[in-house]
Amino acid sequence: SFFASLGFFAKRKVLQKLGKADETKDEQFEEYVQNFKRQEAEGSRLQRELKGYLAAIKGMQDASKKLTESLHEVYEPDWYGREDVKMIGEKCDELWEDFHQKLVDGSLLTLDTYLGQFPDIKTRIAKRSRKLVDYDSARHHLEALQSSKRKDEGRITKAEEEFQKAQKVFEEFNTDLQEELPSLWSRRVGFYVNTFKNVSSLEAKFHKEIALVSKNEYLVYNGLCDMHNSKQMSCNAAVKI
Repeated sequence: SFFASLGFFAKRKVLQKLGKADETKDEQFEEYVQNFKRQEAEGSRLQRELKGYLAAIKGMQDASKKLTESLHEVYEPDWYGREDVKMIGEKCDELWEDFHQKLVDGSLLTLDTYLGQFPDIKTRIAKRSRKLVDYDSARHHLEALQSSKRKDEGRITKAEEEFQKAQKVFEEFNTDLQEELPSLWSRRVGFYVNTFKNVSSLEAKFHKEIALVSKNEYLVYNGLCDMHNSKQMSCNAAVKI
C-alpha cells in the first residue's frame, strides 16, 4: 500500500473538513511546534532583559565615574588621600568594565548563538507545512482516481509517482524536525542553568571586589577626617564598615 510506508503515515490522524479534502494531522508534532514557539519567545525575552541589564551596568559605571570625578574635584591638594581617591575611582571603573565585558562574552554572546538557530528551524517548519499540503493533495488525487468507477491506469500510475515524490520530499523535512525539535526543547534546561549560573557567579565576584574597593575608600575618608579633626570637620559616619 502507498499509505503505510512509514510510521508517520501509518499513524496519521485525519481531520475531516467540511467541503475540503482530508488533512493529515500529527498532534505530537504540533506539540513540538508549540514548545518551539514558547522556547523562542522565552529566549528572546531573556536576551532583551539581559541587554537591558547590561545597559544599566553601563549606566552605573558612568554614574560611578562621574561621582568619583566630582569628589576628586572638591578634594583640596593638601587633603589626605587625594591620589588614593583618584586611584580608587579608576579601580572602580575597571571593575565595572570587566563585569560588563564578561557578561557580554559569557552570557549575551552565548544567548545570541543559542537564538541564532531558531530562524533556520522556523523556516524548515514552514516548509514542512507546505510539503504536507502537497502530500495531502497528491494523496487525495490518487485516492480519487483509485475510487473512480472509470479507472484510468495511466493516470493512476502517474498519480502514484507524484504521490511517492511528494511523500519523499515531505519526509525529508519531517524526519529531521521530529528528532530535532524535542531535542532542542530538552536542552533548554541546561542552557538556562549555565546562563544563570554564569550571571550569578559574575555578580558575586563583582560585588565582592567592589565592596573591598569601597572599604578602602571609606578608610581614606576616615584618614581625611582624622587629619582635619582639629578644624571642626564633621566626620560622623552614617554607615559603619
